[in-house]
Amino acid sequence: MERDPFKEYLRASEPDKASRGYIWSTAIGLQAVDGLSPSDYLLDTAVKNIEGDITFDEAKSLIDSYYANNHVASDEARTEEADKVSSRIAEILSEEAFSFSPNEYIAIHRRLFHGIYTYAGKIRDYNITKKEWVLDGETVLYGSASELRATLDYDFSQERAFSYKGLSMDEIIHHLAVFVSRLWQIHIFGEGNTRTTAVFFIKYLKTLGFSVTNDIFAKHAWYFRNALVRANYTNLQKDIHETTEYLELFLRNLILGENNELHNRYLHISGYWTPKKVDIGEEKVDFKTSKVDIEHRLSDQGKAFSSKTKEHISQMFDQFGYDGVFGRSAVVRILGLQNSSVSKLLSKLLQAGVIEPVSGYGKGKYRFKKI
Repeated sequence: MERDPFKEYLRASEPDKASRGYIWSTAIGLQAVDGLSPSDYLLDTAVKNIEGDITFDEAKSLIDSYYANNHVASDEARTEEADKVSSRIAEILSEEAFSFSPNEYIAIHRRLFHGIYTYAGKIRDYNITKKEWVLDGETVLYGSASELRATLDYDFSQERAFSYKGLSMDEIIHHLAVFVSRLWQIHIFGEGNTRTTAVFFIKYLKTLGFSVTNDIFAKHAWYFRNALVRANYTNLQKDIHETTEYLELFLRNLILGENNELHNRYLHISGYWTPKKVDIGEEKVDFKTSKVDIEHRLSDQGKAFSSKTKEHISQMFDQFGYDGVFGRSAVVRILGLQNSSVSKLLSKLLQAGVIEPVSGYGKGKYRFKKI
């Protein structure tokens, strides 16, 4: 893919095309939370749907048939997952039907991952931990396997009984941030929790009157997940407290159309990358520490990159951080460059030791190397 295939549709004058474009952009963007990228075939199929040539259901059927009729190598299995889940998310987001219930939440997971995970739509019966880059390798305390269904039912009952009447928009957004972060923290499935939670949450917001099928999830899916992590992590010895402030910034962009900066590096518990301001005379100058961003750290190590390359590195790092896994197509989509240009960029970063190959994710998958 040499350009963003949805850009022209997101700006289209025809409401239906723009709406379908946003749906596909969201569906594909959400795959980034698991380091997945779609195939060109999926993108071409999505464009056919946006143009009105096929329905969402037909698009999903085409994707399913494509993989049923074509042998998939082991290193392409996650591309198959990205394609199938993207098409299923798009189909679900296009539907008006929705029920605010635990069963609906579980059903969405089943619809997204049937044929991909053997436990699709099943509540996990084991405890889990996950090392998080944003927590310096620590984990969120997820729900206990013995209490998952009870905890899920409780959270839904609390939200169902809650009244938004008389609340300011700030209070509404704060409450929504608390609700979705608690729902995600339960982590009732073995995998696919963030994508399931995002799809359910988008559907729920629509029932509350919010138009939220836009490009925020597409651009900042990884930020959304990291914000959920920070909303559920406390370490009193390190003076770190769970906070919904980052998630609320995301929701303000999503719901209110604000333009708050959403950078993954700002969520890191070290605080190294938090922007600060100081007064110098009559000016206010933004400054950050020596670990502010990846460009400065690279410069300190003597790695010579052009300003344009540094800008590209920064954009990639904002999207993936140290934990995100990415391939060429994901970088093409983020930077808007041609395939050949991205291939040269990745080769340059690989040779310089900025990124490293990742085993187990298929050919041509990388992540940022910690310096």
